[in-house]
Amino acid sequence: MGDQGDDDPGTRPEDSRQQAVVHVGGEMDIDRAPILRAALLTAITQDSGPADIVVDLTELSFCDSAGLGAFISARRTAGEYGRRISLRNPPPQFRRLLALTGAEDLFPVTPT
Repeated sequence: MGDQGDDDPGTRPEDSRQQAVVHVGGEMDIDRAPILRAALLTAITQDSGPADIVVDLTELSFCDSAGLGAFISARRTAGEYGRRISLRNPPPQFRRLLALTGAEDLFPVTPT
């Protein structure tokens, strides 16, 4: 999550009728995971929001288990709301984390 200069640095929601896009950049660690969790929860629980939530990871440089926990929690909540989460441009480090934890099948990857 990079510094975006707004109230929620590093997450930039982008809504359209078909999908909500949450941009995440920088390092996703124990200090930043709560910000990600809140941004994803907002996208998921938005009244009459789109069914598809895309998390754009183009600018993500690192993710640890706390960040992964935020993604998995959001996926569970999305399912409860009848919504789907997919990833766009996950970097190699994040792909390895998903593979090592057996979570790679939980998150479809959307085309760029």
